[in-house]
Amino acid sequence: MTIKLIVVGKTDNKAIIALIEEYSKRLNFYIKFELEIIPDLKNTKSLSEVLQKEKEGELIMKNVIASDDLILLDERGKSYSSMEFSEYLQKKMNAGLKQLIFVIGGPYGFSDEVYARANGKLSISKMTFSHQMIRPFFIEQLYRGFTILRNEPYHHE
Repeated sequence: MTIKLIVVGKTDNKAIIALIEEYSKRLNFYIKFELEIIPDLKNTKSLSEVLQKEKEGELIMKNVIASDDLILLDERGKSYSSMEFSEYLQKKMNAGLKQLIFVIGGPYGFSDEVYARANGKLSISKMTFSHQMIRPFFIEQLYRGFTILRNEPYHHE
């Protein structure tokens, strides 16, 4: 199985980039992991929130095929502890998926088309974080989930 994280917009902060790279490298020890960055839209000041979400949604959907399991990182999604998330990952692997895709949307969330295609929604926290900060947090949780599945000493209960 491949896990792909699709994100809208690039990250300029060097500290965030370093964390993303570090945990992506660690994660690739356990599973094939890909980060797909969808470029920022141009001239967004002239776009309504709905139109911006629709344009971002079109770009997201270009990276998804019918057999992919598409999970949106959304504040209204299901919350898991790290242990529960590791079990969730194991179930996805047991299901024989070729590709599990998680998506972090832009500042306004997702279009109706993306919500309609999604197989589920996942919440990282009840708190709101910038879509830039969520990236390293989520990749670290993926890594943590795999260390839990391997009974490695990274996670402490």
